[in-house]
Amino acid sequence: MEVTTYIAACRRVGDWWAISVPQLKGVHSQTRRLDQVEAMAREAIALMLDVDPASIAVDVRPELPGVVSHALEARRAARQAEEDAERATAAAVRALLDDGYTVRDAGAMLSLSPQRISQIAPGAKARRKAG
Repeated sequence: MEVTTYIAACRRVGDWWAISVPQLKGVHSQTRRLDQVEAMAREAIALMLDVDPASIAVDVRPELPGVVSHALEARRAARQAEEDAERATAAAVRALLDDGYTVRDAGAMLSLSPQRISQIAPGAKARRKAG
């Protein structure tokens, strides 16, 4: 069965979420909770098109308050910063070990355990003495 995806644009109006499907004129619905938007939109689309609801996928796109947009952006930036920190740490570990620093010294400089240093760059050359 071929599945068609529709966008369910929704915005908060009083105590309700008003739902519209931009691809289909006249398809509107409402629900009290955001987690019910997908099901309500699917039902409205299926009724309008007279198709099996299982043949419909719904991409819920709520209009978000500014504080939510800000929080989502901050979380995205934090994830990116974490990824950048992991890459920088791995590069530093490899460079330190390749330059002959001990696993313990590399760990002390990077505030990581010697075990974590060994996990990050298991094949890197290092002086293995306790140093």
